Amino acid sequence: MSKLITLITGIFILSFSSFAQTTNITGVVIEQNEKKPVQNAVVALLTPKDSILYKFTRSNAEGKYILKNVKQGEYILMTTHPYFADLVDNVVIKNDINMPELALISKAKLMQEIIIKTGSPMKIRGDTTVYTADSFKVSDNANVEELLKKLPGIQVDKDGKIKAMGETVQKVLVDGEEFFGDDPGMAVKNLRADAVKEVQVFDKKSDQAEFTGIDDGKTQKTINLKLKEDKKTGYFGKIDAAGGLIKNIDPRYNDNILLSSFKGKRKLSAFLLNGNTGQDGLSWQDEQKYGGSDNMTMSMDDEGGVMMMWRGGTSDDEPYLDPQNGFITNVNAGVQYSNKWNDKHTLNLSPKYNSQNYDNHKQTFSQTQVTDSVLNEFSDGVTNINRHNFKTRATYDIKLDSNSTLKLTTSANFYSTESEEARSSNTTGKFGTLKNSSNRVLQTNNDKNALSGNLLFKQKFKKARRTISLSADWNSINTDGKNFLKSINQSYSGVNPSINQQLNQMKDYDLSTTNLSSKFIYTEPLSKEYSLEVGYQLAYNYGNNNQLTYSYSPASGKYDLSVDSLSNQFKQNIIQNIPSAKINFANKKLKINAGSGFGFTNFQLKDLTFNKDYNRNYVNFFPTANITYTYKPNHSIRFNYNGNTRQPTINQLQPLRNNNDYFNEYIGNPDLKPSFSNSFNLSHNSYNFLKDLYTYISLNARVTSNSITNNRTIDINSGKIISQPVNTKGNISLNLWSGGGFKIKKLDTRVNLNPNISYNKYADVINSKISFSRVLNSGLSVGLSKSKEKKYDISLNNNFSYNSNTTSQNDTRIHYNINTLNVNSTFYIDTVWAIITDYQFYSRQKTLQFNTGLNTHLLNARLQRTFKKDEFTAYISVRDLLNQNVGIQRNLYGNTYSEVINDRLKRYFLVGFTWNFKNKTAVPAK
Repeated sequence: MSKLITLITGIFILSFSSFAQTTNITGVVIEQNEKKPVQNAVVALLTPKDSILYKFTRSNAEGKYILKNVKQGEYILMTTHPYFADLVDNVVIKNDINMPELALISKAKLMQEIIIKTGSPMKIRGDTTVYTADSFKVSDNANVEELLKKLPGIQVDKDGKIKAMGETVQKVLVDGEEFFGDDPGMAVKNLRADAVKEVQVFDKKSDQAEFTGIDDGKTQKTINLKLKEDKKTGYFGKIDAAGGLIKNIDPRYNDNILLSSFKGKRKLSAFLLNGNTGQDGLSWQDEQKYGGSDNMTMSMDDEGGVMMMWRGGTSDDEPYLDPQNGFITNVNAGVQYSNKWNDKHTLNLSPKYNSQNYDNHKQTFSQTQVTDSVLNEFSDGVTNINRHNFKTRATYDIKLDSNSTLKLTTSANFYSTESEEARSSNTTGKFGTLKNSSNRVLQTNNDKNALSGNLLFKQKFKKARRTISLSADWNSINTDGKNFLKSINQSYSGVNPSINQQLNQMKDYDLSTTNLSSKFIYTEPLSKEYSLEVGYQLAYNYGNNNQLTYSYSPASGKYDLSVDSLSNQFKQNIIQNIPSAKINFANKKLKINAGSGFGFTNFQLKDLTFNKDYNRNYVNFFPTANITYTYKPNHSIRFNYNGNTRQPTINQLQPLRNNNDYFNEYIGNPDLKPSFSNSFNLSHNSYNFLKDLYTYISLNARVTSNSITNNRTIDINSGKIISQPVNTKGNISLNLWSGGGFKIKKLDTRVNLNPNISYNKYADVINSKISFSRVLNSGLSVGLSKSKEKKYDISLNNNFSYNSNTTSQNDTRIHYNINTLNVNSTFYIDTVWAIITDYQFYSRQKTLQFNTGLNTHLLNARLQRTFKKDEFTAYISVRDLLNQNVGIQRNLYGNTYSEVINDRLKRYFLVGFTWNFKNKTAVPAK
């Protein structure tokens, strides 16, 4: 009897428990456009594992439905009707739930508008965020750049630099193939938005990682533009010419020609850009590659972010070209060709040419505080740069058989510059006492080239995940040039001149660096979910840095008097042996790989002039770990860790003074050690289809030991500063990027929110005393966009940031806020007339150091009329209508703050005409 009672009790408890874990789902099905209820729609729940039907019901005459006694858990919710497109989403059922409205799209409406929407505006496939292009409205004839500005999580700044989820986009692909090489800006300007089906954003792995499936930690933030099928065949293009007169300045003009011809897998595009309206033809990647990056220091820029600031001392002495300031005349031309034959041979070729003539007038005030003393430096300079650049990149991929491939990648970049800079400066003390004065003229002539080649062989075996790959790399950078320096430098003691130096010198320099490496990688499956990767790499680097300086001889009329203290010949050799091993785990939801390489390094540095050797041996570590967890569709968490060793450049190692600026000299340090950075990233992406809600968050951290920082030795009496790179510890960088996007359906308005916060702690060394600067930047960006076809297109974005800079050198704290409001609009007067405006209001709060705030209003406007179904466009445009475009930049670095005022192109008018042409199956480029 007792057993029977126990059994009945157990059954009752189980039954109650089962009953407690069921719930009811209610909701309503409506028609999307007219918001009317949809009757007899099937609302079904399917199991996500195998898509087996679990429960279903039908909507009544009011569109209402109910699914009863549903077990809690994850399901696929499918809504179908013969006259409407299917609606599918993933849901998690916990308690009784009233679902959001299920809005169905009429199939007839889809056919009428000739719009095919295969899914939601956004979705997440594993590590890839996918945007459906037609879901984001842009203006007629818009290019891809305008489309990207509409997408949640993507920003395009005034320089054309693209960021996705807070990271800089380094590549733009078209149908998975490179398009205009390593210039993302040109790729998105050269394609029309309505030719794109999907925009895919992901971290592109290296060729090796894509082949083996084992992440090596080498990724590039990448955008792939997937074209619509009917846009893959045909030709299209645009010719645009505009010109206008401006008082007291050369006439402005801007001419563009863009041509494209697509035929299946063959893509051919070309462009010619010619103008003097500030359009810059040198990509930001080239500025990074060829700028004075050897001697950089960290500072907080005008926008409140941390930036790298050039402090002089590169061997080529080339002045910096800032495309946002000054006046530029630019010619930029290029060709992009890609093709695939028989699914075995793939060729991609992208040659480009760029010519620039640049003029700028710059005034700088900086103040440096050292203990109780202050140095104020005022400078005024005029710069002219004439630059020519030709570069090309080519890849050839051949499929040898079904299991093996061979890929050859080559690039060449030739770069020639002539420049002249005339500059005068003086430095005063705390009470206005003159410390020094200087006048100089510096002329440079240099030629550079960067060449590279990579050969990669990949072999798969019959056993899955067993692979072998062999690669060989070669790259070199060479600089050959001369500069001519004439300067008069005067120091003062009290009010009396003390030291006077006059220079008339020529510097002849030759800098070269070559890297050779080969790598072998083997992967072996250990089980269904585990695999092993082992590798070995041999790398060899050698470089020369030769500089000979001569003074002018009045007797001979030549530069033939050798200056030994400013001449040096340096040679560098680095040999690395790098064995590595990684373990990989992968199933449907979780992917993990971790491992490390060990670099056994032999470093040899030889001073040929003074016959000194600087030799050392050390071990570098290259640890890496990557975790991706997709806990449900459209929801993923990623964690990445990388350890990276950075070698000092030969320019930082060479103990040679750079005297181009006598009172701000630079000298290398042969005792520098490599720096090592630990980088961590944790990110989460999710998208809710029913709510059309997208969110992302990315947390990044970097801790660097032996970071290379400049030690500034400051002589308070003369105001002279000598900078030398040294190793420092305690450098930390933290930043949090986040964002979300959703649509307010009742208002038909899309909303984007992007909160972010960053913290940086970096060392500042003055007179060999280390202090730390702490930079905090927090902000919130809010964006609204609303459009109606052939009526209006409006977008508004407001970015507010709070900035704080604290330094322990003088125990001061500087804090201020910046607000930037951007409003872009297009209003159609009728089907052929339109007014286009973009407005920016920039406001920066005043501080104790800068006792006036910055407030500028920039307004650009354009009136246009289209003809012949938008094929032709005539327009009148004005840039900077309010004439407030000023080039004022304020920077903070440790105990130094500065204000720079540059020339800028102000208000001008253009009258222009555009012809968009195409064949019947293609769309013209904007």
